[in-house]
Amino acid sequence: MSAPDVTALLAELERSQPDMAEEARTAVEWLTGGEPLETVTQLDVCEFLWYTLPIKVGPLNHERLARSLGRLLQLGGMERYAALCDSPTTMQILRTYQQEGEEAGTSAYQQALEATGVLPPDVPELQWSMIMGPEELGAHLACSAALELAIVAGETIERATLTRRWLTEPRAELGGDSWLNRVHGERLNRWVLGRGPARRELAQPFEVRLHAPVPAQPLPTLHRLLSVAASGETLPMRLALSPEALRLRDLAERELGAIRRDGARLAITDYGMRLLRSKEAMWSAVTRLLLARGEHEFEVAAREAALMLLADGTLMSPAQLRERVAEVVGGEGWHPATGLDDVARPVDDLVTQLTALGLAFGDELAVRMDRPGQLAALAALRAHALRPRKYVSSA
Repeated sequence: MSAPDVTALLAELERSQPDMAEEARTAVEWLTGGEPLETVTQLDVCEFLWYTLPIKVGPLNHERLARSLGRLLQLGGMERYAALCDSPTTMQILRTYQQEGEEAGTSAYQQALEATGVLPPDVPELQWSMIMGPEELGAHLACSAALELAIVAGETIERATLTRRWLTEPRAELGGDSWLNRVHGERLNRWVLGRGPARRELAQPFEVRLHAPVPAQPLPTLHRLLSVAASGETLPMRLALSPEALRLRDLAERELGAIRRDGARLAITDYGMRLLRSKEAMWSAVTRLLLARGEHEFEVAAREAALMLLADGTLMSPAQLRERVAEVVGGEGWHPATGLDDVARPVDDLVTQLTALGLAFGDELAVRMDRPGQLAALAALRAHALRPRKYVSSA
């Protein structure tokens, strides 16, 4: 069966229902963007009807435009998509935009889109960005098309399972590469090309180094603390009162939420027990903590620069480390008014954190990461570089 030709379909609609032809032309141009009609997916149709049409397509009768598009798709033999155009869901969403505003309409659109089953979910290997680059958008559309095909075929496979498989398996259309590798490569490249020449020069060698996952390493210092908390025993006095031990307890309690105080003793939380039972979970939690989100962007930039400077096991004095970090973040556009003079605080806090975890040696004269610390730095940088892009709230 030949693919439907938009020009021929519009001509046919012009003959049979001329009052719909011009609106159908407008709608299909928005829907396809000039691409062949056979490339359109259910996700494309839903996003056009429930978001693009009410938000971006001029002061027209949106319900009539949707019905005109439906008639065109019906003439082209695309009955499933045609049915969406004048479905109760579509009409209700369009009226919600009109009567209650964009925020309410967008919320209704998102709920309806999730209910279709063709929206790829987040999976352990990849959280989808709100702002997608070309590779990630291609991966998202490919996964959605695979989900749609599975639904039409009556398959009962879970969305997450199918999405993971579609992302991770080598694809012939990608020359044997996987969509996950493509997305990771795109995100790493974007991360390397951050603000400022000094930052780019420092980050450039890491683009290749961070492409492969970093194997989980044991964290004996934290493991011992959680083991003591789980057993109800008390730490030996010489360990319990050392600065490193106090910082580790504070980190485990306040930053990880892995322990809590039970009178004079420590008690382990359910989350702490999960970390204790899994080396991988403990490693992931600790390395993500090194560049924890929620801090001021300047502080994250300073800690990130410090990790890159220390990741090769270089021995530096605290003053040298602060000076180099200040050069890097200064080149990114940070000025004294935004905290450049306060670079010592996030850098010193990071070094204290690493020292407490047994991942670095640090005193008043020198700072250096051992091998587990270097791997932790790489894992933290990788997680940070591969994080999904999100809209920045103005609140």
